Formats: sequence, structure tokens, C-alpha cells
Amino acid sequence: MCRWLAYSGTPLVLETILYKPEHSLIDQGLHSRLGVETTNGDGFGIGWYAENSSNPIPAVVRDIGPVWSNRNLREIAQHVKSPLLFAHIRASTGTAVQQTNCHPFRHGRWMWMHNGSIAEFHKLRRELCLAVDPELYADLEGSTDSEVMFFLALTFGLDTDPPGAVARMAGLVERVGHAHGVAAPLQMTVAVTDGSAVWAFRYASEGVARSLFYSTKVESLRALHPDMPLLRDVSDETRLIVSEPLGDLPGAWNEVPEHSYGVVRAGADDLRPFAPVPM
Repeated sequence: MCRWLAYSGTPLVLETILYKPEHSLIDQGLHSRLGVETTNGDGFGIGWYAENSSNPIPAVVRDIGPVWSNRNLREIAQHVKSPLLFAHIRASTGTAVQQTNCHPFRHGRWMWMHNGSIAEFHKLRRELCLAVDPELYADLEGSTDSEVMFFLALTFGLDTDPPGAVARMAGLVERVGHAHGVAAPLQMTVAVTDGSAVWAFRYASEGVARSLFYSTKVESLRALHPDMPLLRDVSDETRLIVSEPLGDLPGAWNEVPEHSYGVVRAGADDLRPFAPVPM
């Protein structure tokens, strides 16, 4: 499968988030502890919103090579600063290793990334693609189940109701899957953002969903680790959502419950139950 992280909070140089943690996303490319595969080398991508910019469209950089050896990413990470970052490393579930299949995916101001799969996607792909809004369909670039999930969520009202849109997408995937004899169609952790808030979902049709964690509130971490310089430099609103913890700092990480989603926005964050909406 894949590994990903979403950062929201005090603007930081991307290197601080991507490279400096003990078990950084770069390290997870070769040494994932909780993923289905130890190695995630089938491409990577980062997407970010510019600091103090009136442009609502995020920048996205994607490449098919392994994340751990990409010199261009290292260069970008040393010089770009952002208050909201998505980063993803890919282990293909069968679709081609190509740039248009690397996450995060972007449409307008929205970004989306996914870990998991639609089971037997080759059987379901045509029917799911036909459910995408015709006005959006031409913008599909790759061949992954993840991108189709994104465009279904856009079709089902992501602009106005992100949790509802993702629930309707999941409901359609399950209905189509069951109609084709797929017992457990959907396995997902998903992050989606419009640049002002981040929504993160953990769900599986059957069995245990892929791993997902969120960081402890900064004020609590300061009390536990008063000598950490980074904790003094970031605001109380700073949050990380990750496929697996970026280190072993005691008290730093909390598992996202099964069948739930979290929302992070300025001044507030919350965990809520998640269930597909039948379509």
C-alpha cells in the first residue's frame, strides 16, 4: 500500500516535516513499520499551499522514482515553507508506476491522497467511472482507484459537504462491489483538504483498516517535553495526521479509531464516527 502525512499549523520549512523526524516519511520509504509493504518506492508526491498567498490553488510535485534518493525533493524541502502540507509515498497495488498515478491528486483548490484499495478494481472501474460527473471526467489523468475515489467525492458534493461526499463515495463503491461479488470492496485511509481545513478518514468494509494516527495537542506535548525546541516554535493549533508515527516520543501519537474521521481547522479539531451512505 502507501504511507502519507498531512501537516497543518505554523508555517514550517518542509524539510522539518519530511526529513528531520526520527522515522520520517523518507525513512518510511525504505523501512515502514506498520505498512503492508516495508518498502514504498513506486513514486511520491507533495502538495502545499503557499504562505501568505491569495492563490487558493496548491502546488503539487510528483515523481515516479523512490523518495529516499530524490535530490530535487531535498532541494525543494530546504527552501519552501508552508502552513499546510500533504506528502505521500506510493506502493502500487497493481496500476502503473507513472507520474499521473502518484498522490496527492489536485482539482482546483482541493487535494486528496489515499492509502488502501478498491478490491478487484478492474471489475468495478467502468461502472465507478460512469458515475463521475461528465464535467469532471475529462480531468481524470491516471488509472488508479484512488483518483476515481477523489472524483466520485467531487461528484457527490465535496465542495459543500466533505464528510458526506466521502461517505457517499464509499457507499457507491460498496454497492457496486457487492453487485459484482466483491465481499469487502473498500479499504481506505484518506486525507482531503481545501486549504483551510483537513479531513482524514479511516475505514474498511471488512477487517482492520490501514493504520492512521494523529498528533497529541501541542500544549500537552509541551508539558510532557518542555525542553523540545520545535514545540516552542509551533502554535497550539499545529497538527499532524500520519499513516505511522514519525518517532517514538512518548505521548506524541494517538490512533485514529476504526470507522471514524477527523477534521482539523484553525481553532478546532474533532473526531467523529464515519459510515458509508448507501447510493
